[in-house]
Amino acid sequence: MALGRITKRTVDAIRTTGKDFVHWDGELTGFGVRVRSSGSKSFVAVYRIGGRNTPLRRVTIGSVGKIEAEAAREQAKRIIRQAELGQDFAADKAKARAERTLSDICDLYLVEGCDTKKPSTLLTDKGRIERHIKPLLGKKRIGEIARPDIERFMRDVAAGKTAADIKTKARGRAIVEGGKGTAARTVGLLGGIFSFAVSRQLRVDNPVRGVKRYPDQKGEKFLSAAELAKVGAALADAEAMGANPAGAAVIRLLAFTGARKSEIAALRWSEVDLERGYLRLGDSKTGAKVIPIGAPAKEILANVTAIDGSDYVFPASSGSGHFQGTERVWRKVRAAAGFPSLRLHDLRHSFASVGLARGDALAIIGAILGHADIKTTSRYAHLADDPVRKAADEISKSVEAAFHMTRNADIVPIKDRAGR
Repeated sequence: MALGRITKRTVDAIRTTGKDFVHWDGELTGFGVRVRSSGSKSFVAVYRIGGRNTPLRRVTIGSVGKIEAEAAREQAKRIIRQAELGQDFAADKAKARAERTLSDICDLYLVEGCDTKKPSTLLTDKGRIERHIKPLLGKKRIGEIARPDIERFMRDVAAGKTAADIKTKARGRAIVEGGKGTAARTVGLLGGIFSFAVSRQLRVDNPVRGVKRYPDQKGEKFLSAAELAKVGAALADAEAMGANPAGAAVIRLLAFTGARKSEIAALRWSEVDLERGYLRLGDSKTGAKVIPIGAPAKEILANVTAIDGSDYVFPASSGSGHFQGTERVWRKVRAAAGFPSLRLHDLRHSFASVGLARGDALAIIGAILGHADIKTTSRYAHLADDPVRKAADEISKSVEAAFHMTRNADIVPIKDRAGR
């Protein structure tokens, strides 16, 4: 689409359509503004090396805002003139970019490739990049990484080659785990990073494509009533021994609501509706959501004292954020309960399992947990076996009772084939 001479004013006037397209300059053939579906704009130049039957080459000159329209025009002129003399600017640029390391591309990805990701997801991505990807592949040039390198990377992470217990600050630690689940999820992230590299013309293919990943079984644990009792007793003992009351309260709320840790730890008083029995979250992993809460959760929240100057239900002891020490309390509780590998998120799974054992429908459980898609809740379907078996048992007993009913005069025996 041509819009006359490209200037700052005309570039500012371009509106996104929800699809990628290019507005071409009306004076300089091959010079244009590429507009992505996200709304970002960049100056580009296109040319051919050879005749009309040769493929078009495209070069990104720079992002709108980082380079002025007239400066971009001068660069486009130079690129197009050099192409007429046989110099392939795009190939030269790609070769230079291929010298960049995967570590460099990861840093670029975190800045420019994660616009639509939630902060919690971005934090997880950063952890996988720093703890797994950079140590094993970070020094490799982006152009030399091939599919066998990805497969070797996956095996190494699964084998625990990057596992570590790292001190992060005065009283903090980061426990980096390996395993097949971690390996599968990190390779998935690598696939996204290489797709980003392809979109930025940093390489022509994605080496992750075609790699067969391990089944991502997330090691979910569903606590029985007896196991929940052990956790409750260990938590009570920890409180009696001086465990942080905010951490204990967060753990109880996670068990009593099925909510995610971030939803409770970062809960604000403005989101708490005790009168109606709801938590009305402004944001979560799945966006804004409403969590219904029962009497035990309401009692916990009613007994929490609000701190002046903070809207957080569980504010940090220092600073302006929310409480961050739940994991520290949880590690002591799970060890005392006899479940050293139990995750806080497993309390969410256990909440679902208790509901299904009661006979509650998957749709009801999904609504409480805030699942946007019933398919997400269906992962718990196998937990409904107990009520199903119970129903089968009761039905079979009813049929058996009918078989042994005393015959009366109204019951006519079934005749045999001879009519006797």
